[in-house]
Amino acid sequence: MDRIILHSDCNSFYASVELLHRPELRGRAVVVGGDVEERHGIVLSGNPAARKCGIKTGEVIWQAKQKCPDLVVIPPDFDRYHRFSRMTREIYLEYTELVEPFGLDEAWLDMTAGLQPGQGVEFAHQLRERIKRELGITVSVGVSFNKIFAKLGSDYKKPDAVTEIPRDRFREIVFPLPVNDLLYVGRSTGSKLRSMGIYTIGALAQFPRELLCQRLGKMGSVLHCFANGLDTSPVARYQDTVTVKSVGNSTTAPRDLENFEDVKIIALVLADSVSRRLREQQLSGRVVSMSVRSSGLCWFSRQHKLDHHTNLASEIAAAALELFRANYDWEEPIRSLGVCVSDLVQGSQPVQYSIFDDTQRREQRRRLEEAMDGLKSRFGTYSVQPAVLLKDRHLSGFDPKESHTIHPVGFFGGH
Repeated sequence: MDRIILHSDCNSFYASVELLHRPELRGRAVVVGGDVEERHGIVLSGNPAARKCGIKTGEVIWQAKQKCPDLVVIPPDFDRYHRFSRMTREIYLEYTELVEPFGLDEAWLDMTAGLQPGQGVEFAHQLRERIKRELGITVSVGVSFNKIFAKLGSDYKKPDAVTEIPRDRFREIVFPLPVNDLLYVGRSTGSKLRSMGIYTIGALAQFPRELLCQRLGKMGSVLHCFANGLDTSPVARYQDTVTVKSVGNSTTAPRDLENFEDVKIIALVLADSVSRRLREQQLSGRVVSMSVRSSGLCWFSRQHKLDHHTNLASEIAAAALELFRANYDWEEPIRSLGVCVSDLVQGSQPVQYSIFDDTQRREQRRRLEEAMDGLKSRFGTYSVQPAVLLKDRHLSGFDPKESHTIHPVGFFGGH
């Protein structure tokens, strides 16, 4: 018997929540985004009126305003979005404990145990109507026999809609769709696939798997599996998904970063925020990742496993900058950076040092950073800073700790 998997996606989530609190803006083109003056001007969410103007998520706000001069831009309020996200999940959990969040506004539900075969669509409509009635926002719901096609269904028709992709008709529905509609086929992967003559999900499904692996590595096999409807990944139990898997911050710089000193300033600010958040949650991590986006919007991420777990900003920054030096060739200036720590453990962990480690100096550094945490908590982030950050206050004058980017949870493992 096939599973009954739903994927529920809150439509224009941030913008919809904001319009609940600003009814006077209904009917106008509205987006939620950052500060255009500081170049954090990315559209995070737009309402249907904004989309009718051709405005897309991820577009820079100054370009969006060229399309719609009367566009209303609202700064994000993540506390508010977290509250609505929690309320939607509380509704889901009334029906099943198999609820797996995918970011703040999306979640998979496994309803196999609670429904009879053929009841998935009827239940999806009931869920959609309940969320609209109780929370005032709409969701689109995909219903299928696996997670990948359920998500494809929630994207298929928006807003406030239900789409079923059953096993006996999935080729008819899925195969004609653009290959970029498949989960994890982003711009870079989509470009590679098109260079191979693969423009649709059907073409991907029928392409030789071995050739895909030659071009895309392991991801080639994964995408071939997805396209053919062979995904069997389970929907995680909700209490198993709420554990923090990583802590990270990213930022778009107020100007293009032209040299290593510029990168160092941004990396130090990000590492400080990440380390403070780790210590607040009594966590430490062993894997440091750094992501880089160039001015041409080319993106990559690299990671490095340390010899021991840490939550010290100095060690996190050093590892991130080492990754940067080893992997960036400066063909283009840099627009944005991200620093993340994963492989987390709770509390203090025994550390096996070598005879070459300066344990006394590391302990002094730990005490110093904890002392600075107290000062920053009491007097603000800018109350105490490394001297290098004063070289360019325009670059270093942001506080990711207070206004950090909310990263989506990954399909292969959450944040």
